[in-house]
Amino acid sequence: MPIPYRDADELSDLGIAGYLRIQPAQEGSGYLAALFLINARGEPIEFTYNRIETPHTFLWRQADIRRHATRKLTASLLSLCPKTPRLILCLAEEIGSELFCQDIQLSVPVCRIAPAIKALPYSATEIQDRIEVEGPMNLFWYPGRPADDAIELKLLHELAVHGLLTEPFERALIGLREVYSDKGE
Repeated sequence: MPIPYRDADELSDLGIAGYLRIQPAQEGSGYLAALFLINARGEPIEFTYNRIETPHTFLWRQADIRRHATRKLTASLLSLCPKTPRLILCLAEEIGSELFCQDIQLSVPVCRIAPAIKALPYSATEIQDRIEVEGPMNLFWYPGRPADDAIELKLLHELAVHGLLTEPFERALIGLREVYSDKGE
């Protein structure tokens, strides 16, 4: 006789979160990027990645090259990813506020995350918030912080409670290294 049980289906109802990583390539010029989707349990759902070569020229300012590469890579990842996350998380020290405040408009909330001890610039169009998990963290929401009862905020809190606020960024970076180490990176 089977043992009766109940799966925690309410976690499935929260949807999936996307973790965006963009890193300079280790050799040569260019950038690597990944959009890593996980569910509220931290289980991987999708890993979309791409790379871009950047020009070696005196005509470009270094900040402009990075912004251009970030915009192009993000657009390609969003168009290639087969699933739509409820929210996208990124590291504030890696992704500037201009990406989602000026360059790319999304229909899902974006949350840039930074340790509270780091002073990072943010846009006046972002809403600053704070969470006290894994140490105090600043959250920069665009286009705005979801309502307290919004499913996106419930997903964020569920991820934070289970130590998944920043850890998936490391898995995304490991995935990028693994993918591109086999291709001469």
